[in-house]
Amino acid sequence: MSTQIENFTVSSNKFKLDADGTSTALYNYCSTKVDGNVVYPMEQNFLFKTDRNVPKTGLMLIGWGGNNGTTATAGIIANKNNMTWQTKEGPVKANYFGSLVQSSTVRIGLNEAGESVNTPFCNLLPMVHPNDLVIGGWDISSMNLADAMERAKVLDYDLQRQLKPYMKDLKPLPSIYSPSFIAANQTERADNLIPGTKQQQLDQIRSDIKNFKAINGLDKVIVLWTANTERFANIEAGVNDTADNLLSAIKRNEDEISPSSIFAVACILEGVSYINGSPQNTFVPGVMELAERHNSFIAGDDFKSGQTKMKSVLVDFLVSAGIKPTSIVSYNHLGNNDGYNLSAPQCFRSKEVSKSNVVDDMVDSNRILYDKNEHPDHVVVIKYVPYVADSKRAMDEYTSEIFMGGKNTIVMHNTCEDSLLATPIIYDLAILTELCERIQMRKTAQATITDAEAKEKNVPYEKFHNVLSLVSYLLKAPLVPQGTPVVNALFAQRQAVVNVFRACCGLNPDNYMTLEHRLPSLIGGTKDNRASPLSVTTSDSGN
Repeated sequence: MSTQIENFTVSSNKFKLDADGTSTALYNYCSTKVDGNVVYPMEQNFLFKTDRNVPKTGLMLIGWGGNNGTTATAGIIANKNNMTWQTKEGPVKANYFGSLVQSSTVRIGLNEAGESVNTPFCNLLPMVHPNDLVIGGWDISSMNLADAMERAKVLDYDLQRQLKPYMKDLKPLPSIYSPSFIAANQTERADNLIPGTKQQQLDQIRSDIKNFKAINGLDKVIVLWTANTERFANIEAGVNDTADNLLSAIKRNEDEISPSSIFAVACILEGVSYINGSPQNTFVPGVMELAERHNSFIAGDDFKSGQTKMKSVLVDFLVSAGIKPTSIVSYNHLGNNDGYNLSAPQCFRSKEVSKSNVVDDMVDSNRILYDKNEHPDHVVVIKYVPYVADSKRAMDEYTSEIFMGGKNTIVMHNTCEDSLLATPIIYDLAILTELCERIQMRKTAQATITDAEAKEKNVPYEKFHNVLSLVSYLLKAPLVPQGTPVVNALFAQRQAVVNVFRACCGLNPDNYMTLEHRLPSLIGGTKDNRASPLSVTTSDSGN
C-alpha cells in the first residue's frame, strides 16, 4: 500500500528557510572508500543552500523548426490551453506524460502505518513549470512553426488544427549551416542562414541570446541543441584542443569548428547553460576548457529516450542478476528527418558511438562474469525508412550465457513515437539544469545549521561542477568531469537526482531497508505494537 501527498513540510533542526527566499540544509554525506583490500566508511557534513525563487526562464532550441522543436512548442501551448482533441480511439487531453519532473513521483517517507508516502517529483524543490517556459530558437529552415509541425507529422491532425493559430507567427531565427558537418540531403532545407565568418556567426548567436532575454523580460535562458546529428569533429592541435586555440580558430574561420561548438562557445561566453541533445562531439577539449574557465554549465550528449533507455535497464538487470550478456544487437528503422540525416555514414557514426557505450559501466561492475578485457559484442544499425516517419521501430536481441553453459535470448520489438519520447526529456533537461543553477554547497564541520552559519561565515559555497553530470539520467552518452566515472545504469542515475534534491531539504537518502517491517518486535497485528514513526527534533520548518 502507498499514499500520495501533493505538498509537504520538513520539520527538522537540519533545515531552515531564510528570509531572502533561500533554504539551508545540513546533510551528513556517508560514503565508502576502498584502498586496496581495506574498506573505510566515510562521513562528511555539507551545507546545501538553495535559492527557492523560481526565475522567469527562456528555452532556446537549436533546430526549433524540426520534429522535436515543433513538438516541444506545441506541447507547451496545448497544456497551457488545456486542449482536448479527437483521435480514432476517442478524446485525448494534453499532458506531460514521459516527463520525469511532471509525471513521476518519489517516495518521500513512511506514514504511521508503515506505508510508503509518495509526492510528485516537481514538489521536491521549487522548479520551473513547463507551461511557464518562454520558447524560441534557431533553425536552418525558415518555415514557420505551424507549417513545420505539419511537415513533421508527429501530432494528430485535430490537435494540429487547434495549434496552428498559435504557431503560424512563430518563425526560427537564422542558424549556422556547415555542409561538411551534416548530410548533403539537408541542403534543400537550408534557407535561413547566418551569413559571414564563424566569428560573425558567433557574435550573432550571442546577440540573439541577449535580445531574446531582453525582449521577453527573462531572468535566465537555457540553450539546447535538438538539431540534426553532426559528424564528429577532428581534434586538431592549434584549432580546437585548447580554449585559446579554439577562440583564435573561430576568428581565423577554421573549417573544423562545428556549428554546435560555435553555439556552445556563444552560450559559455554569455554565461548561459548549454545542453547537447545529439551525439556529436560538440564538447571538444577547447570547449570543455572554456566552460571550466567561465564556470558555465554544459551537459550532454544525446537524448536517452527509447531503445537506449531500455538497454540501460535490461543490461543492468542481467548483470546484477549474475547473467552474462554476450551479444547485444540493435536495429532501428527511422523515417523522420533525423533518420534521413543519419543515412549519411559520417553522421551515423556519431550516433553509433553514443549508443554503443551505454553498457560499459555495467559490464565493468561485474568481473566475475567478464575477463579483464572482455566485452559483449555490441552492434547498432540504423536504416532510413521514410514510411515509418516519426514512429521509429527498434528491434533488439540480447543473448546471454547462463548456468552451466546454457544460453538465454531476449528479443524485444519497440515502436517508439520518437519525438513524443524526446520532447518531455527536453523539458526535463531545461528544468533540472535551471534548478541546479540555484543550488550551492560547501563542507562543514558543524552539527547544526545555526552553529555552522555562525562559525563558518567566510567559507565559500560552490556550485556544481560546470560539467553537469547530474542530468545523466536523460542522456545516452553522459558527459562527466575529467577523471570521474561514467554511470549509465538508469536507476542509479535517477536516484542520484532524487537524493541530491532530498539533501537540499535536509532529508536522508531514501533506502529500502525498512527495518521496522523486518524485526519481530516491531511487527504486529494490532495498532498498539506497530513501530512508531521515526522522531525528528523540530526547529525550523519550510515547505
